[in-house]
Amino acid sequence: MAGNSKRRGAVRKSGTKKGQTVGSGGQRRRGLEARGATPKAEDRVYHAAHKRKAAQKKQAVGRRPRKDEDGPEYVLGRNPVVECLRAGVPATALYLVSGGPADERVTEAVQTAGAKAIPILEVTKNELDRMSANGLHQGIALQVPPYEYAHPEDVMAQAVASGQPPLLVALDNITDPRNLGAVIRSVAAFGGHGVLIPQRRSASVSAVAWRTSAGAAARLPVAQAPNLTRTLKEWAKTGAQIVGLDTEGAVSLDDYDGTGPTVIVVGSEGKGLSRLVRETCDSVLAVPMAGDVESLNASVAAGVVLADFARQRRQA
Repeated sequence: MAGNSKRRGAVRKSGTKKGQTVGSGGQRRRGLEARGATPKAEDRVYHAAHKRKAAQKKQAVGRRPRKDEDGPEYVLGRNPVVECLRAGVPATALYLVSGGPADERVTEAVQTAGAKAIPILEVTKNELDRMSANGLHQGIALQVPPYEYAHPEDVMAQAVASGQPPLLVALDNITDPRNLGAVIRSVAAFGGHGVLIPQRRSASVSAVAWRTSAGAAARLPVAQAPNLTRTLKEWAKTGAQIVGLDTEGAVSLDDYDGTGPTVIVVGSEGKGLSRLVRETCDSVLAVPMAGDVESLNASVAAGVVLADFARQRRQA
């Protein structure tokens, strides 16, 4: 009995193979190979989480931004918000701290937003704090969409069609959005027709620029140039004089006639005008200054020259 009994679980050896006798062509081996980490649900286009994420991106109104997300731009502060609303800045929502103090500026902001059908949303102070880097929002914020830049050719064409000698400002090496906003405000204040900035290595029309411009960016076209030097050369072909600003300029502002078609090129306080841009200029002006001040802030220098040219044009 013992010799004839078979041990349970024993494997019977045989000279013939059972099962598949033809190779799989490596399919089984490839099937066992690692395929990397499984994508997140929101990254799989067929998943409901991906569709929810896409819908959230399109939903500009009523969304509570978080620090770790790329949210919309915000103009902060009572005066900047009111000025932007007065100027017709395209806005998608007005945020107010719930139960916060209200004055005539907040009242005007609410009334203007209501008249323009801009949604008005109440949030907590903590939520509004998260929208600003320094918390200086004064209990109010205006959500604005990305700025729509004009084409350089269109800006010059509109300036020529205005019936007045074109007066434009181009910025070179300006990376501070507050300077950009201040220049836009000065150009609008002194009858300029537009502003030109490079696409790269330059400040853009962000919420900070909106605030500093006091809404002037809604009335004045701002164009982006893929190549600033090339665009300046194209503008020069229309008959405009390209005038750079530099503390070591060969021509004094007191001696320059700014009544004709003019493009003022402003460099940064530190770097000044880049070499190629400087070589493109027909003249390089210096602003006369008293005392030991070496240079002016870019936006201040632009404002001084624009004010002088505006005076010349009024008296011409």
